[in-house]
Amino acid sequence: MLKSVSAERLAIGSIAVSLLVLGLKLLAWWVTGSVALYSDALESLVNVGGAALALVAVWYAQLPADSGHPYGHHKAEYFSAVAEGIMIVVAALLIVHQALEVLWAPDLSDLGPLGLVVNGAAMLINLGWARVLIVWARRNHSPALAASGRHLMSDVWTSVGVLGGLIVALLTGWAVLDPVLAIIVALNILREGVIVISSSVGGLMDSAAEPGEQKQIETIIHKAANGALQIHDIRTRRAGQALFVEFHMVVSAAMTVAASHEICDRIEAALQAEISGIHATIHVEPDNKLEPVGINPS
Repeated sequence: MLKSVSAERLAIGSIAVSLLVLGLKLLAWWVTGSVALYSDALESLVNVGGAALALVAVWYAQLPADSGHPYGHHKAEYFSAVAEGIMIVVAALLIVHQALEVLWAPDLSDLGPLGLVVNGAAMLINLGWARVLIVWARRNHSPALAASGRHLMSDVWTSVGVLGGLIVALLTGWAVLDPVLAIIVALNILREGVIVISSSVGGLMDSAAEPGEQKQIETIIHKAANGALQIHDIRTRRAGQALFVEFHMVVSAAMTVAASHEICDRIEAALQAEISGIHATIHVEPDNKLEPVGINPS
């Protein structure tokens, strides 16, 4: 059922969930005055902005190819993911600034069970939605939603650490744990931001398909290329939910154009039947172009 849900609906759902979680975390901060809970709420504010960016990105990425973008708009999702990564880094710096201001005079006089329970509820909502986004993004190769899912999981672990630390502070009276926890949270958020940015930049640099996908493509071509003499120079690149593959196909010099075209059609149909969003470009060559290394169709 999850596979049938569109990226746009998930992105809209992310905005709604992020707003709900932000409201709960702001309430937790308001009733406690905890700078650690403030840092947790600030990360959720980034989630709202990231979810809005993801919605725009997945909508734009699915626009059909046009004269200005003949290969489509698939890479728009990577820009969204990079922007969210930058927002995460900025949030981390703001948290550090706030924590350092109260480090030498921490105050947890208002800290109580209510704020912790409210924050815990927000954490559970984040956990459930993060799993939905990560599973869908992995199956459908969506960088924008994958970035949102990873950030939400980082937010969950942040909340776990904050709640655990504040419970200890509440039991022991060590108020200094509050700003210290906020700084630790900020460092974790900063790490997540760097990961999101680096992985997204890799996509913008035309990274090849994953090894498993590469092997699957070679297997499909090998089975579907009956009539060809050799396949060589297979190259792939992923752009969001689209996967581009191009390769050289060697055929007998005596083969007609119509016959070689029939083989190309068969290969393309086989690839599209097995791999969603794949686009194949095949360069047909005569038998004097045989290479020492290549795939010899069975």
